[in-house]
Amino acid sequence: MKQLNFCIDIDGTVTEAYDWIPRANDYFKTSIAPEMVNDYEIHKALGVESELYDEFYGLYGEIMHEEARIRRGVKKVLDMLYQKHNIHFVTAREAKMKPVTEKWLAHHKLPMDSLSLLGSHNKVSKAMALSCDLFIEDRYENAVQLAGYGFNVLLIDCNYNQGYSYPGITRVNDWLEINDHLENFLLSSRFSQIAV
Repeated sequence: MKQLNFCIDIDGTVTEAYDWIPRANDYFKTSIAPEMVNDYEIHKALGVESELYDEFYGLYGEIMHEEARIRRGVKKVLDMLYQKHNIHFVTAREAKMKPVTEKWLAHHKLPMDSLSLLGSHNKVSKAMALSCDLFIEDRYENAVQLAGYGFNVLLIDCNYNQGYSYPGITRVNDWLEINDHLENFLLSSRFSQIAV
């Protein structure tokens, strides 16, 4: 029987955070760079109306998800975790993106127990339903909401998720650092289970 439940976001967490920039720059005739993306809402980072970005995403969303690069270290860490623990991908992507999401995860041979496309940034209910022990996320607002409900969160550092430190949230730079935190988390979880 597997021990712990890990919930993991996809965009910007498992995938590289800024792969959408070249295509968006070409479409909107902008010239933004990763260091200029200081807001999670892409239309704000681009300086365009949300409706215009929605049109762009309608045209290129599937392509961008298919082309997204995997972050370095993701597969190694998830393969290790999956040996003894459950992995649940929980994303704000809409249900219509399920085929391209499944194809991308299969292409990268990422292990998982479930995939949830919520169509919303409210991940608390799903985290509760999955009995989440640790959530890995890149959106600051999601991390704060999850931590507010008592979930442990690793927030992968990006230009757009800077904010005040918040109890229950640990900021990490990359998946190598995530691996270090997971080893400590697993060790402390093991001791707490023995103590019960």
